[in-house]
Amino acid sequence: MELPAPLRQGVDAILRDTPIADIRKAAELLSQRYRGEVRDGRLHLSERAAATAYLATRLPATYAAVRASLSAIADIRPQWSPRTLLDAGAGPGSALWAARDQWPSIEHATMIEASEPVRQVGDALARESGARTTWIAADIARALPALERADLVTLSYVLGELAPTAIDPLIERLWGLSQDTLLVVEPGTPAGWQRILLVRDRLIAFGANIIAPCPHAERCPLTAPDWCHFSRRVSRSRTHRLAKDADVPWEDEKFIYLAASRTGDPQPMARVLARPRAASGTVRLKLCASTGQLEERLVTKRQGDAYKAARRVDWGDRL
Repeated sequence: MELPAPLRQGVDAILRDTPIADIRKAAELLSQRYRGEVRDGRLHLSERAAATAYLATRLPATYAAVRASLSAIADIRPQWSPRTLLDAGAGPGSALWAARDQWPSIEHATMIEASEPVRQVGDALARESGARTTWIAADIARALPALERADLVTLSYVLGELAPTAIDPLIERLWGLSQDTLLVVEPGTPAGWQRILLVRDRLIAFGANIIAPCPHAERCPLTAPDWCHFSRRVSRSRTHRLAKDADVPWEDEKFIYLAASRTGDPQPMARVLARPRAASGTVRLKLCASTGQLEERLVTKRQGDAYKAARRVDWGDRL
């Protein structure tokens, strides 16, 4: 997956005059924060150098994860065309660009971000997004200001930076601000999955309809050391490769997400939880089924259409 051309060009313009050594140093510090899930009260980024490092190394992966999550929603709700977006902990606007790419119908976006340097970068990039944007300075770990409800509310790669006690009230507030759908995206780690499970329990208690990725509202059938997550391959720009001192022109971003709606959209019959394993005349699928059970399904060539369908599905697809 690649960034939309206007976003890629905007990022390149911002990074053009920044020494690669500075980006590499800031990128390593940023990577340590993500790996360690540091909770020091600094939501996202607070320095210009860290903001540029995010653009070079994390924005493509975050964009890809959010874009894939939105695609799963659109797959279930092909007729839905949201017009407004509220993004909490917006960073430089990854979710805005992903949402506009999925739904050009989005006309206005409210972007909440605590860091002034990041807001400045995000505002500059958003001018080419095709949507009107309003940037609000607020610390979502403490309290959100008075806000209008939005058709789509997003919260991506934020919960890991919050104290556990701050998660419940934030999710309750964001669900209240969701006119229709709330999407939460987290890193595809065991800890990220556990946070998504907490969010899932809260939203089900609020009466939300879980539409993706879960095909049911029962208890998650996965148990440790296994965990639910998905993956999206991300193209690396030259700056991205230099910042990470990498030779491979791509990386795999692992993520987990949850989409909840106020409508009664039908859930899929099952979700593919791992890469299908194909052999001669067979496809083996790991599925989360609508019954709430985990299934290992072997589909053979003798099953005709079912086999053809199994050959086409990928990790994260619905059945």
